[in-house]
Amino acid sequence: MSGQHEHIPEKINGWNERFMNSEPAEVLDFFIRRYPNRVAFSTSMGAEDQVILDILCKGGLPVKVFTLDTGRLFPETYDLIDKTSLHYGIRIDTYFPDREPIENMVKSKGINLFYDSVENRKLCCHNRKIEPLIRALSGMDAWITGIRKEQTLSRFEAKLVEWDDIHNLLKINPLVKWSEKKVWEYIHLHHVPYNPLHEKGFPSIGCQPCTRAVQPGDDPRSGRWWWEDEGHKECGLHLNEEQG
Repeated sequence: MSGQHEHIPEKINGWNERFMNSEPAEVLDFFIRRYPNRVAFSTSMGAEDQVILDILCKGGLPVKVFTLDTGRLFPETYDLIDKTSLHYGIRIDTYFPDREPIENMVKSKGINLFYDSVENRKLCCHNRKIEPLIRALSGMDAWITGIRKEQTLSRFEAKLVEWDDIHNLLKINPLVKWSEKKVWEYIHLHHVPYNPLHEKGFPSIGCQPCTRAVQPGDDPRSGRWWWEDEGHKECGLHLNEEQG
């Protein structure tokens, strides 16, 4: 795909217009067929990701499905990985952090270093999430995510199809215009497995020490890194160069 980079902006604009009113299944089918064996779906096992996985599996769409195991996830998240794999009869590839950077980080800064500073927290996110993501996306032309405009102010400008400057590939956000209500209507209608923590005040679920329950009506991601200022609340997975 590297030889086509100069044409990508024009193609992206065209795709966003073409699929403006399309259902997620149509969007996913188009890109998976356009880039066979070179599209990956990254799932954090959140509600949106479970919807996308259900659409992919019911459509029989061949795609690499992977998740990032940071080593600090909730027990409920691990249980959901297993339950989801059995429910759909698929294998969810799991990517782990490299051992050496994690050991060095913890040795020099402590096991819960992320509470001490934004810099420490971003270092932890880099070692546990971003580095494994780079490996997971290696050789891919596009990746599918569960980003929605409603989730945070930093995601409000997200589009259905984007160019990811950092990973140098297409980014497909099939649920970008969906409301939280629509996500949950789909889950209940189609009996999609989901994390029980969602029913305990956790709309957004990340690492256990960095996530807490929120009150009804609060920003869905206000329980993530709650000790930090609002402007810092991204782990870096979904930041392009102009945002980072």
